[in-house]
Formats: sequence, structure tokens, C-alpha cells
Amino acid sequence: MHCKPKVMAPIVHPTKHCVNNSYSETIVPHIHPQHTTNVNHEFYKHQHYFPQTQSFENEVSHQHFNVYGPTPGFGPRPRPGFGPGPFFG
Repeated sequence: MHCKPKVMAPIVHPTKHCVNNSYSETIVPHIHPQHTTNVNHEFYKHQHYFPQTQSFENEVSHQHFNVYGPTPGFGPRPRPGFGPGPFFG
């Protein structure tokens, strides 16, 4: 004797999403013109020199006074009316 099989409730799985891609090819020409300029560069280096020498000088000053007679503790004293000044004679 054949019995009918038991049928259970179906198990539903998440939908599997499939994608079919189709491709077509389109050619778009791009033109990039080019020009070359050749530049020659000349560079001048100006070199400045500053030679330096040194010298030394000695300065000496003199002062002459006209004096008349002795000054206590200092030797001769100035002449009246003449005071200190250049000596011309």
C-alpha cells in the first residue's frame, strides 16, 4: 500500500539578485596638439672682489705757551696780556 507523503511548509530563502551586463564600445577621438620651443640659456656670473689694505697712522699734538717769570710750583708763569697761545718767537 502506498501512503501519501507528508508535505511540510516551504522554506523561503532570500532572493538571489543576478545582474547581466551588456557592453557596447564607442570611440571618442581626443586630439592634443603639441609645440616644442627650444630655449638656450646663457648665465653670467658677475664676481665682485673687494681687495683691502690697511695702514696705521700715529698722531701727535703739540701746544706751545708764552710764559713770563716763575709760577710757584709750576715753573714760569704767563706774561700779563699774552696768556696761552702759539709761540712765534
